[in-house]
Amino acid sequence: MQAIALGLLLFMAVVFVLSFALQERLPWLGFVRAASEGGMVGALADWFAVTALFRHPLGIRIPHTNLISEKKDEIGEGLGSFIEENFLADDVVHDKLAEIQGARRAGEWLVERPHAEHVSGMAASAGLGALTVLDDNDVRDLIEGLVRRHVVDPEWGPLLGRAAESFLDGDHHQALIDLAAERLEQWLVEHPQAFDSVVSSRLPSWVPSVVDRFVDGRLHAEAVRFAQSVAEDRDHPFRRAASRFFADLARDLQQQPELQAQLESFKHEVFDSPRIRKLAASTWTTARAALVEMLEDPGSELRERITTALQDFGRRLLADTTLQYKIDVWVMDVVEYLVHTYRHDLASVVTDTVQRWDAQEAAEKIELQIGKDLQFIRINGTVIGSLAGLAIFTFATFVIAPLA
Repeated sequence: MQAIALGLLLFMAVVFVLSFALQERLPWLGFVRAASEGGMVGALADWFAVTALFRHPLGIRIPHTNLISEKKDEIGEGLGSFIEENFLADDVVHDKLAEIQGARRAGEWLVERPHAEHVSGMAASAGLGALTVLDDNDVRDLIEGLVRRHVVDPEWGPLLGRAAESFLDGDHHQALIDLAAERLEQWLVEHPQAFDSVVSSRLPSWVPSVVDRFVDGRLHAEAVRFAQSVAEDRDHPFRRAASRFFADLARDLQQQPELQAQLESFKHEVFDSPRIRKLAASTWTTARAALVEMLEDPGSELRERITTALQDFGRRLLADTTLQYKIDVWVMDVVEYLVHTYRHDLASVVTDTVQRWDAQEAAEKIELQIGKDLQFIRINGTVIGSLAGLAIFTFATFVIAPLA
């Protein structure tokens, strides 16, 4: 574009020279000379104006030239203020967000499986990044602290007592008794020798073997019948005794300091610090390995569930206009708050960036962006100058000269 503008200037200069030299013999060339003379004046004036924005014309330090380099910081501040006041204004942001209808568009986008898989992959990458950044020792300390705070430190007695009471009130202990009686009966039937050996070992050594076998058989049969009757009879004395035992235990856990102290001592003996740390380390190592494996595998159940959940959420967004409205309002509130609070900081990005530029670099960057259009000013100046010169010469020739 600079070459075109310069070519027009040179063309006007050549036309001027030729017309000026021949106008004595060819009077009509006076009009051509006036037009070319005006074109040169217009081209030179606009060349000076355009060049003065970015550098000193011909290297001469004329006042009020090289404006962009000289006023770089002020230009940056002006651009930042312009963006802040016209693009980040509260009403502009609100109106633009109101037009977007982001929730509905998000729903339309998420229902398509490739998009949901893409978001799932992004979530997996974020999860893997978080797992990579997390320090294993810090996580173990966190797990240990949580276990100690929520499991070890609270008193177990009252808590277990209340849980046992709730368990008894719902008559859930009967299912445990059923299970225990059925398992006992099954074991006795399947392992009579083991039962017999236990009973025989308690009899004196002088008792004849015939008596041993009789006692073993008799007691084994009675034990089987006992287990059967407990399983079948909902009002069996053993069931009543067990209910009373559990009720007394639940009450004592809440009311007897001695029992509570014994339970606390047992708890701290089991959950001492080294064991908790080992449990925390083992838990985190296992969980981390499982998470990494599932997050890295696009076909894992976890990734599939995330993808399905995203599609379901997208379908719900499309079907539920109330949810769309709530999400849109929430997003608008968040964005408007952020823009209102950090509007100046956002606009200062432009200001700070321009101020960090080298002065000459800033002029070159801006010239590359708008210089092509500015060259049209030179071209238009040449054309308009030519028409103006022709008009002035014509007016002077046909109006002013006859009056003189």
